[in-house]
This record gives sequence, C-alpha cells and structure tokens, in this order.
Amino acid sequence: MAESETVAPLTAVQESADEKGPSKKALKKAEKEAQKAQAKAAKQQQQQAAKPKEEESSENYGVLPLNQSADRPGRKYVDVSALDESLAGQTVLVQARVNNSRGKGNLVFLVLRQSFATVQAVVAKSGDVTKGFVAFAAGLSKETIVAVEGTVTVPKEKIETTSQQTVEILVTKLHVVSAAATLPMQLEDAARPKKVFKEQEARVKALELELEEAQKKLAGKEGEEAKPLQAEVDRLIQAKSEAQKYSKVSRDTRLNNRTIDLRTPANQAIFRVQSGVCQLFREFLSSEGFTEIHTPKLIGAASEGGADVFKVTYFETFAYLAQSPQLYKQMAICADLERVFEIGSVFRAEKSFTYRHLTEFIGLDLEMQIKEHYYEVLDVLDALFNYLFTGLTKRYAKELAAVNVQFPYTPLKWTYPSLRLKFPEAVALLRENGVNQPELEDLSTENERTLGRLVKEKYDTDFFILDKFPKSARPFYTMVDPADERYTNSYDFFIRGAEILSGAQRVHDAAMLTKRAGECGVPVEGIKDYVNSFKYGAPPHAGGGIGLERVVMLFLGLTNIRQTSMFPRDPKRLAP
Repeated sequence: MAESETVAPLTAVQESADEKGPSKKALKKAEKEAQKAQAKAAKQQQQQAAKPKEEESSENYGVLPLNQSADRPGRKYVDVSALDESLAGQTVLVQARVNNSRGKGNLVFLVLRQSFATVQAVVAKSGDVTKGFVAFAAGLSKETIVAVEGTVTVPKEKIETTSQQTVEILVTKLHVVSAAATLPMQLEDAARPKKVFKEQEARVKALELELEEAQKKLAGKEGEEAKPLQAEVDRLIQAKSEAQKYSKVSRDTRLNNRTIDLRTPANQAIFRVQSGVCQLFREFLSSEGFTEIHTPKLIGAASEGGADVFKVTYFETFAYLAQSPQLYKQMAICADLERVFEIGSVFRAEKSFTYRHLTEFIGLDLEMQIKEHYYEVLDVLDALFNYLFTGLTKRYAKELAAVNVQFPYTPLKWTYPSLRLKFPEAVALLRENGVNQPELEDLSTENERTLGRLVKEKYDTDFFILDKFPKSARPFYTMVDPADERYTNSYDFFIRGAEILSGAQRVHDAAMLTKRAGECGVPVEGIKDYVNSFKYGAPPHAGGGIGLERVVMLFLGLTNIRQTSMFPRDPKRLAP
C-alpha cells in the first residue's frame, strides 16, 4: 500500500462483526463513519500541502522581528520616487506602506507608497512564490509597512494610478516591518479630490429632487396604477444610495487622527512647501547679511500689550508667552547685530474661530537698521517675497502639482517690484466701490478681502503692500508719521486679500517710547529693560513679522489655516 493511501480506523461494530457477522444497520453506520474519516484525512492532507514551509516563510515572506537595531547588514534600499525605466531588469529593495491591494486568482497587485511616491508591485505565483506567499500578500492590511525585494519591469501600458507610471516591481520577497491596525479613517477618502465630492453632492441633490417628484406622483395611487410609480421611486432610492459612495472625512476626524491624515499626497506636499518657505527665507536673508537669532518665549510682560496674551505660572510669580519676538529683535539691533531674523513660535490668546487664526503659529520675523528711510526695509521685504514665490514655483513644482490634484487652485499672480498703496488710497478705493471704511480705523477681515478683490481687478495682482496705517491700529512701539501724526510709518503685506505680514519703523528713542507705551496702556515697569536698551544709543530700525501658515495657505489657495499647521492650536484644540 502506498504511503499516501488512507485506511479508515477499525470500528467496534466491525470488530464484533468479525465474530457474529454485521447487521445491515451496522454496515450502513460503519460505511458512513469510514467516509467521514476519509474526508477528514483528505482535508488534513490538503491543508498540510498548502501550508508554507517554515524556512520558506522566514526567507521569502513573513513578519520580521521587531527592529531593535540588533545588527546592521548594510543592505541598499531604493526610494520609490527613484524607480524608473533605467532600473529595468535590476533587483531592488524598497521599504514602503501598502497603500492598497487587490487579488485576482494567483496574482496580488499591491500599490506601495513612500511619502507621496507610489509604485505597483506584483506578487505572482511561480517558482519560489508559492500559494502561501500569494495568500500572505493578499492579507496585508492597508498602511502596513513592508520591505519588498523584486525585479523592476516595464509594463506594456502606463500605470495611471501610480506616480511611477512606467515601471512596476515583480516581487520575490515580502516581509512586514510594522503591521497596521484597522484605520479610524480611510486614506482614499482623506485624499479624494474636492471636485469628486462636489460632483457627488450635485448628483445626490438632483436625485433627491427627482425622488421628491416621483413620491408626489405616487401619493394616493393604488393597485396597478401605483406599480410603475412605486418602481420608479424604488429605482431613485437605489440610485441615490449608489451615488453616495464616497465618504467625506470631517476636519475634526482628520485632526484627531493627524498622523494618518498627514500621509495623504496633498498633505505631504503642503508641509514640504512649508519647509521650502523657511529654507528660502533663511537663504535670502543670510545672503543679505542677516544673522539668525533665538529669543525667549517666556517673558515678564506682554510684548504687544492688551489682553490677548497667555499668562502662566512661573515659580512664585507669573510669566507670559511671547506674542512676538518684537522687543528682543529691537534689543538685538541695539546690540549692534544690525540685521537679524528668527523663525519661532508665536502665541496669541485670541478667541478667534476664523479660517485664518491660530493661538500658536510660526512667525518669520526680521529687523534691520536703516540709514535714511524705512522704505529700505520695504525694499528688502519686497525682494524677499519675490525670492520666496519664485523659489517655490521653480523648486517645488512636484509638490504644487500634488496639492493641485486634491485642492485645485489658481497659481499666485504677483509683480516685482510689488504694487504699493497708501492707506488713504485703499480707503478711497473701497469707498468708490460702496464699502463703508472709516478713514482712521483698521481694515476688517471682510474689507481686507474686498480690497484684495478690487486690487486684483484694477492692478491684476494677488500680492500688494499697504503703507501708512492709522496710529490707532498699531502698537506702542510704531513710529508716528512726521507729516501726519494720525498715521504711522507702518505697513502690511497681502496675498489674495488676507494680511500675511505686519511691520513698521520702530520708535528708537527712550522718552518717546515711554510716552507711547503710556498712551497705549502698556505698563512701563514691565518693559523697563526694553526701554532702557534705547538709552545708550539706538540706531533707527524697522522690520516685520510674517505668519508662516498664512503664507503657505494663501500661496496654495487653501481655505483654512489648519490645513497648513501640522498640529494646529486654536481655542478648542490642544491635542494631539
């Protein structure tokens, strides 16, 4: 008898039958038991054949031990973004996330994602790629991190759904580095373009109107007359259900699960653009002779005055979170550093629930000596923004394209040198167009937006400078305009009708500073070190503060500043 044959076990009935002879009932029962036993044995044999060998599982696929830096074999990994036709036929090793997968018989197609680059990987049963291997690949959960080794091949047709469209990986080894649990939201939903949801909303609304009309026609109808009308109602209900196939991820869900939300291609691009703004800011100012400084964020008095300041316990007394590095930038100028800049956190205790306000944001600040006029600073700032916009457009084209896929926007339009308007000119332009804007009051958010629209219509630019703000709209350390004391030597910069920079020539005389502080209700005792720094010879100077998140938001045409803050802080959000 061959080893593969299976013999049914001898039953008690059969044993007794050898002595007395079996009854018909006993024979039938024995036959059924034998058939059961044979079926069970065959199933076990089949399962054993399909079960992967232990050495095969560990060598070609499986779950890697937890990486505790026990060794460093020095294997060369290739970035997904570097995969192209030049590597065709070569064996590569990549580490990436499973973006999605689909199985088809003895094939599994994986889309691997590293940052916002994606490539298709194919697991096909052949040779060392066993059924167990294929089953393992098919069972991988989305967002699992895997190490994949395989051969780069060129498909007959481009793969439109991946960034690396001209190549794919034929997988020979596949190991899990870190498995992902069930996701609290789907990345496909979080990354879906806005236009898809707009189209879905329009389709659902149209079906709802049709359904409403169909239900009206059905009302009061019975019997045969009602049948076709009821069928139409049922059809529309089904069509509406099918039309609502995409789930929209709310902002709170995104922010509550921010580490997952940040994995979308658009978010990956947004924060690379943000990094680019900081890099370009540093590059330009360093080339202009500026020194980067770092100032305290815990201070003894409110730097801007007013109530919009966070008060914290500081041992036996209190301290405040800096509303800006303003005072320290000026003190650095008095210390003969001449030109300084800083990139750091700024805190504002404003209970603002708008699209453009945060309680903590990143400030890009600069300050510099002037020799004759504060327009020297305006010239530097104008050149700085031209450098930023040009640099982002040229260096970050791939990132800008990734943002545009999910959040379509019109590229920023600017001129260099930039348009400069004086505050009274802006007031006149608003009034000419029926907007009520007081002559000596700051612009409201709505009036800023309207001014931006009017400037675009008249001057064909999204970016402009507004000079000579009223004294009532500026802090105590702002230099008053000598030609008209109702105004100041101060300015704001605007992108798409929203302010992104505020700056001015500063008061550099101790007596004038003390007077202005008193007029603005700022206790001089709390800023005496600041005031005293101007008593020992202070050069004329000016500067400005830029909101990083606002610049990125407005440059990319986004609608909410929380999209450009990695972990935003507002009056209702202090986590994660």
